[in-house]
Amino acid sequence: MTNLTLSIPDDLKAKMSHFPEINWSEVARQAIMEKTRVLGQMQHLLSRSTLTEQDALTIGREIKRRIWKKSQRAR
Repeated sequence: MTNLTLSIPDDLKAKMSHFPEINWSEVARQAIMEKTRVLGQMQHLLSRSTLTEQDALTIGREIKRRIWKKSQRAR
């Protein structure tokens, strides 16, 4: 098994120390496993997409524009 060194803020370490019964290495390992699973699913879905980055930016701008218009009408 490979080791991973993780840096965390001091305030988080202080909060974690209130729960000494928790195996924080296992918590981190499970979180990493879940994140890689979700990213793998996203990668699989996106691998079949024909949407380009430019398409996504254009759609995002259009959504923002419509939300802005809707919020202006609500005033």
